[in-house]
Amino acid sequence: MLHPNQFMGNEAWIAFRLNETPIYTEQDGSFNCNSPMDAASGYILGAEMVPTVQVEPSKLQVRRLLRAAWAEKEQYPATLFLPTGQFQKAMTKEAASLGIVVVPVQEDQLLVFIGEAREGYREHICLVKPNYERSVPRGPCAPRARRQCAPATLVQAACPAAQRER
Repeated sequence: MLHPNQFMGNEAWIAFRLNETPIYTEQDGSFNCNSPMDAASGYILGAEMVPTVQVEPSKLQVRRLLRAAWAEKEQYPATLFLPTGQFQKAMTKEAASLGIVVVPVQEDQLLVFIGEAREGYREHICLVKPNYERSVPRGPCAPRARRQCAPATLVQAACPAAQRER
């Protein structure tokens, strides 16, 4: 079983989908938020919004994601863990071209790394039903009589309360 204490900083990254349910927008459809994370620290190194109509990020999206992660660490890891069945084409190819060893792992083995990030994401994002009816926000958005915190073009966005915490 994998655990963060098995790794030194920047030795290994994990690519994963941060959201568990699609992020709905009124104008542009649904998206998944894909992120790389440092396995030792749990630090999220970037994010790329990928339309749910795509099975996985495109080559360009993968390059942007890996470039953003590199900008945070100024080096690539030796190993990249990918959830089995996800990110298998462009991410695998791009990582290999950078000399990164790609290791597919069952997603449940990655939960020790990504579980807290997903939970935090759930708590700090205003949730909206798929039919675009605004629902009651949870987490830091919940107070103040059903306040809506999403802009007109984005019906699920970071809550103002969460942005103040950063």
